[in-house]
Amino acid sequence: ADVLSGEKRFTICVIGDGAYTGGMVHEALNNCKSDLPLVIVLNENGMSISKNKGTFAKYISDLRVSGRYLKFKQWVAETLKKIPTVGQPTLNLLTKFKNAVKKVIYKENYFEQLGLYCIGPIDGNDYEKCEKAFSEAKRLGKSVIVHLKTKKGKGYAPAENDPSEYHNLSGTPDSGFNTVCAEEVVKLAKEREEIVSVVAAMGAGTGLDEFGKAYPDRYFDVGIAEPHALTFCAGLAAAGKIPFAAIYSTFLQRGYDSILHDIALQNLPVKILIDRAGLSTSDGATHHGIFDVAFLSHIPNITILSPFCYSGIKESVRRSVDINGPVAIRYSATEESLELRDALNHVDDGVYTDFTADSVPSVVFVTYGSIAEKVILAKKQLLVEGVKSGIIALEQLKPLDGPINTMMKFILAANLIVFVEEGIRRGGVSEAIKSELCGKINANMKVLAVDDNFACPSSECDIYDFVGLSVKNIVNEVKDNLW
Repeated sequence: ADVLSGEKRFTICVIGDGAYTGGMVHEALNNCKSDLPLVIVLNENGMSISKNKGTFAKYISDLRVSGRYLKFKQWVAETLKKIPTVGQPTLNLLTKFKNAVKKVIYKENYFEQLGLYCIGPIDGNDYEKCEKAFSEAKRLGKSVIVHLKTKKGKGYAPAENDPSEYHNLSGTPDSGFNTVCAEEVVKLAKEREEIVSVVAAMGAGTGLDEFGKAYPDRYFDVGIAEPHALTFCAGLAAAGKIPFAAIYSTFLQRGYDSILHDIALQNLPVKILIDRAGLSTSDGATHHGIFDVAFLSHIPNITILSPFCYSGIKESVRRSVDINGPVAIRYSATEESLELRDALNHVDDGVYTDFTADSVPSVVFVTYGSIAEKVILAKKQLLVEGVKSGIIALEQLKPLDGPINTMMKFILAANLIVFVEEGIRRGGVSEAIKSELCGKINANMKVLAVDDNFACPSSECDIYDFVGLSVKNIVNEVKDNLW
């Protein structure tokens, strides 16, 4: 863009070696011209979140380009330019000779073959060496790779000793839904040899690294490459395996095409474990897991499950294996709410309630996932203010025919139905159910969800309050619509 606008400045791109496993990086390098004022800083620390995996990650760690070779290459180029033209065949011969000499003296590398200069590797934790490398890149004025080698967590001993654990400042619970889910998958793998697992650089984050320890030959970490992870699962499933792919909700968006065309269209039995579903309280807008239900729900043959307790996630994992088609199981990065677990009773079709069909309260909440914990707190507050309410929690979000039929006897006598969904409103489960119920019941229906925004506040605040899903917001919505 700068070249087209006549601007004379450098563009700097900084990327980690873990991200170099992603397909878009190679697509961009393939599209990169060698004469652009572009500096690509490759920061190699051998880590993404977990340890880097794969052939290309190993290639980068072995890559060596010395200053002597760079100067030698420049000298050869300048010398060739000075030789008078003696015919194209001679010039081609000299070019081939130059490449042959280079192959003898130095190992060719991927970047050089793409026409990019490569400086490094440089000690990325040494300020003076980095300054010299960047000065050289600027002097060249062309597309340059500056290869730095750094230590993840450098300067803070706990992070240096355990870089995976300290990747996030907030940390995660010692035990949570992902731990329970992973443990159940490992148990199932012992019973069924066709079960395999796939992660995209998030083995420790999703808990499936334990699967890798138990069954290393059936565990695959493909690096930061979610589309490939899912299409790879499709290939495994087509060959008779039952793959479990564990991917954070926010990163699952990258694999939408693979889910739709490679998995669902072939009705392959891939089981997608959607970790970190719901709002992120610490990592910001890039890590909210609020879109997966909406973009998966319109895929015709997928089953979507959203358990709210540990027993539910265990049952969902086992149930998924017997479903001949794609299944998505979503769960938050939290621990189980004992109060929620004890309050709700299973009826049928993945529908749970805390009241009976013979005693339907005037206000009925319909919700799913971990946001149900805030709903139960709102119910308590409403009771203090003299308003009786009940909760219907769904563990099956698609297909919805069974859950809706089961729900009917629990909502026919209600005056107000409030849907509470920790996800995007448009295309979500709440709107789908509300659409089905229109004309069938007389109750007033309201939807509380993330309404057409990225949940990205401009200043620090309670994210649930910002999107209208705090306990206070839920209580006020009921009061505003009941009276």
